[in-house]
Amino acid sequence: MLMTLSVVMPVYNERATLRRAVERVLAVPLEIELLSVDDGSTDGSREILCELQKEHTEMRVFLQPRNMGKGAALRRGIQEAGGDFVVIQDADLEYDPSEYPILLEALIENKADVVYGSRFLGGRPHLVSPFWHSVVNWVLTLVSNALTNLNLTDMETCYKVFRRDVIQSIRLEEDRFGFEPEVTVKIAKRHLRVYEVGISYSGRTYEGGKKIGWKDGVRALWCLTKYALKEPTAARSTSIDKLTPAPTKAGGNNRATPSSSQ
Repeated sequence: MLMTLSVVMPVYNERATLRRAVERVLAVPLEIELLSVDDGSTDGSREILCELQKEHTEMRVFLQPRNMGKGAALRRGIQEAGGDFVVIQDADLEYDPSEYPILLEALIENKADVVYGSRFLGGRPHLVSPFWHSVVNWVLTLVSNALTNLNLTDMETCYKVFRRDVIQSIRLEEDRFGFEPEVTVKIAKRHLRVYEVGISYSGRTYEGGKKIGWKDGVRALWCLTKYALKEPTAARSTSIDKLTPAPTKAGGNNRATPSSSQ
């Protein structure tokens, strides 16, 4: 049976790595649907995406009207996804698309509904990160585990892969980097089957364009607490096969119209 993977790639001022990121995604020997959402870039990334879309029929580009945040870009891409599974892919080359088959294995075998790619699990190579970055990641993951009763090693990882019907059934609200804690709490509340696999990682520095900062770490703690308290817990007997797409958050991000997609 032919399986399609929807790759959702949020883009914000990633001119230096964008072409290589797209090429590496499309080089993966899978049926790929690449959904690139530009979040109001001002460095020429929007123009590069439009050029790449003309070269690759398996790529669709969506242009946000202004900088609305990574979470808002992810919502847009997830809503547009039509594949069997959906993976989040940053455009900065920190994560390796050639590892998609590793991430998909448990999903294809119907052992999981969601798979997290952990930077701290297994023996795959990764760039040594600054000590305090690791401490912050550890603290956020620890708090996440305490609130969700999941035993993850890397809650903040970019590489999260979902069954499309599962992720489209979840009402996502966070506009910035709060997507990671929000979606983690919400999948835990639904008692979904979550797997974790080791991945490689080549992190970049702030000088190299990294955008997340300490304020986003504080926001992540707030999001974990907020959604742990407000999100209702689904009954364990709930059938994930009957999930329906969630309503769109107010304020835009509906499906593309001819004037907002290229």
